[in-house]
Amino acid sequence: MHFTAPLCIGLIAASVMGGPARTQNAGDPLRLYAVRIGGGHGVYLGSGIVITAAHVAGNEPRVELAGHDVPAKVLKQSDPSDVDLTLLSIDGHLPARLGLRHLLLCQNPPVTGEPVLVAIPEGVARSYVMAPSLLPPALAAKFRTVIRYIDAGDSGSGVFDAKEKCLLGIISRKITIQIKPVEGHEVAAPRDIAKYFVPASEIAKFIPPEVHF
Repeated sequence: MHFTAPLCIGLIAASVMGGPARTQNAGDPLRLYAVRIGGGHGVYLGSGIVITAAHVAGNEPRVELAGHDVPAKVLKQSDPSDVDLTLLSIDGHLPARLGLRHLLLCQNPPVTGEPVLVAIPEGVARSYVMAPSLLPPALAAKFRTVIRYIDAGDSGSGVFDAKEKCLLGIISRKITIQIKPVEGHEVAAPRDIAKYFVPASEIAKFIPPEVHF
């Protein structure tokens, strides 16, 4: 029997840590950089600056970090259909333990098979950079920086280089295929195969030069 695999790429709803992706110790300090924004997440870069996905932030975002709920203002926001990034500035007092923290953007592009850590406030999960050749051919070139799908980490979550602990990218969308037979009526359930992340190179270009963190 022959099969086809229609492609679906969509925004990611909030998710929890689960399955074999869960880890206890590795990368735990990265949780300090993970923030919650509405129904999604973001990454604290330092000096009161937060980066997240554009479709997460909204117009009047509030940021929950280190147990504190603080208002934020939008410094720069893109169209979600474009680069899907929003840069926020926290408008309020920062917890002392975050005052001197600064996160580095990765300078090297993601490499196929590279181990990564996905951080949210509740924990850190493992995945790896997936080969673009394993993605459906119909997928646009801009969505080919991906990690292998894991349950942990929704839109705005940070993807970190597992060794250097620098920010490799921001999760934006999940990639799902639906496998169904060409002949017959039985249809298989959709299968999530990857999560697209906006790479650090795009984040660096997005951040205005006058913004320092």
